[in-house]
Amino acid sequence: MTSTRLAGSADWPRIWPLWQRVVSAGETYMWSPDTDRDTAERLWMAGEVFVVEIDGQVVATALLKPNQPGLGDHIANAGFMVDPDHAGRGIGRALAETVLAHARAAGYLAMQFNAVISTNTGAVKLWRSLGFEIVATIPAAFRHPTRGRVPIHIMYQRL
Repeated sequence: MTSTRLAGSADWPRIWPLWQRVVSAGETYMWSPDTDRDTAERLWMAGEVFVVEIDGQVVATALLKPNQPGLGDHIANAGFMVDPDHAGRGIGRALAETVLAHARAAGYLAMQFNAVISTNTGAVKLWRSLGFEIVATIPAAFRHPTRGRVPIHIMYQRL
């Protein structure tokens, strides 16, 4: 059985293995692959966190927060992770739709992704299909472990 819900701090021990697996691969997030558990918790649990569970196992997570503090807090920012073993099953799309709806209901006027790695073609395709546009591309901004320096995209959507 699949369920999506808001997570709390008690969920971190079940989110951490997924977070570590995704970030340690060094292919889709700017954070150091060596990020320790406590630092990761401070980074990821810094807003509203969502989890997708299948039979009690966390298979995806998302973080929703203001992109900037103060006078920029009407623009949302979000991060998404799906367990690679569960990729391609629509989990990421369903989670994204949930988070976008939540962001709209919370009063955000837009959502901005600050660093979508250009080689993460699945994410770029998903975000475009959900109405995001690439508003800027920064050359050689990410050190990919096998492809070297690759561009990142800043992606944006009005809500």
